[in-house]
Amino acid sequence: MPDASTLSQNLRRRFARTDIEQVIFDGIVEQALKNGLIGGEVLHTDTTHLKANASKKRFEVHQVEQRPMDYLADLDAAIDEDRQAHGKRPLKARETEPDIKETKVSTTDPDSGFMTRDHKPQGFFYLDHRTVDGKHAIITDTFVTPGNVNDARPYLGRLDRQCERFKLTPLAVALDAGYFTPAICKGLEDRDIYGVIGYKRPRTQPGFFYKRQFIYDAERDGYTCPNGQFLPYSTTNRVGYREYKSDPARCKDCPMRDQCTKSRNRVKVVVRHVWEEAKERINQHRLTPEGKRIYDRRKETVERSFADAKELHGHRYARFRGLAKVMKQCLLAAACQNMKKIARLLAAFLRLYGLPVALIEAMWTEHGPFADAIGPCSKDLLV
Repeated sequence: MPDASTLSQNLRRRFARTDIEQVIFDGIVEQALKNGLIGGEVLHTDTTHLKANASKKRFEVHQVEQRPMDYLADLDAAIDEDRQAHGKRPLKARETEPDIKETKVSTTDPDSGFMTRDHKPQGFFYLDHRTVDGKHAIITDTFVTPGNVNDARPYLGRLDRQCERFKLTPLAVALDAGYFTPAICKGLEDRDIYGVIGYKRPRTQPGFFYKRQFIYDAERDGYTCPNGQFLPYSTTNRVGYREYKSDPARCKDCPMRDQCTKSRNRVKVVVRHVWEEAKERINQHRLTPEGKRIYDRRKETVERSFADAKELHGHRYARFRGLAKVMKQCLLAAACQNMKKIARLLAAFLRLYGLPVALIEAMWTEHGPFADAIGPCSKDLLV
């Protein structure tokens, strides 16, 4: 076994500015695939936060350029198509100037992101976006972003990366409520993947109607309010939402207006995304017996994987500063977890044959922790 300093100095010098950690991780996943330990039919994805090695009190406020979403071209095409179908003129092309947003930037670790979420700690963090296979909970992907990046933003790109790199053809995916966006739902349907996404409680002001109390009429393309007024289509806006507006003359004397809107012009506006139908279809999946079974497996796969990483692999904290180094930390932690999982599966297989511990250890030393060390039949038996 090499000395710890040998490993650390190799990482700092010999393998600096290389993707050796990604190569190691991918190689282990390929070994698991080769030996039938990854089904690839159901993938479970979630994120967890790692506290950055930086104080939340040491920061500067910067004007940061917002990177446009990858799906904007598809969304613009859908908006133009929707407006044309409603007899509206196409919108002007998007401005080429990037959006600028004020954000807190750590003076200690500028790559980290200031995270502010409900029921989560506040400060500078990184997010580990992890995908776990549903068969034996082998990790198939891990990707790190700053803590202020939305969970759903890198998801479709990372899903495509797994499918291309490892030739996976997932039939279903299970995601938590943070991924329930129109773009994710549309993307899953385009890829012919059965998506099961957790329930997201609507954020409505106390005392006001929920959106679900406004009933959509697909034939007339409009909503009916709780007091019976029909809200017809008005326009499709730049961000992809159809707007349905009420008649202010009828709303003026409506006894339910105080539960409906605070609008000064007494107009209630209900919005519906151009990809809303995809959201509705995906939302129905979680209510089916198959969807419930798939979603329940999250606690045994990706949630347990994160729990193991936090308890045994120091995954609560970023040990380094800088996005690239934290990415290496997460890749190596995931690689170690996969090797442990493969070792346990191999040991369980060998015990089925009543092999003594000494022989198991000898085979491990000679061949490594993979099923092809014990014959061509092992793949089918491990499955």
